[in-house]
Amino acid sequence: MVRVKKGVHAAKTRRNVLKMAKGFRGPRRSKEKLAYEQIVHSLNTAFAHRRDKKGDFRRLWNVKINAGLRNYGTTYSKFIGILKKKNIEVDRKIMADLAQYDPTVFERFVKQVLG
Repeated sequence: MVRVKKGVHAAKTRRNVLKMAKGFRGPRRSKEKLAYEQIVHSLNTAFAHRRDKKGDFRRLWNVKINAGLRNYGTTYSKFIGILKKKNIEVDRKIMADLAQYDPTVFERFVKQVLG
């Protein structure tokens, strides 16, 4: 039986690894082993940070809503408590956008909920 050599596959793997390592600095861009290690690390952190991004944005929305609510004498936690008590379901992303970009609509919404 003919021996199978891995030259073609190894070259393809090497080419793909170095292609993924574009933009890295120093030997991590050109040395195969270092590039592979960096790619594994980069993909792992990218995976984790895609999960973290959801919480980061939620925290940002909470800060924006809280800043908007303080003009009306209440805080984020009290306002969310009132919304839950009245069974009002509003997306935090939408409330944050209203607080930042459309304060008049946000004011009417807050006064209606608090009123």
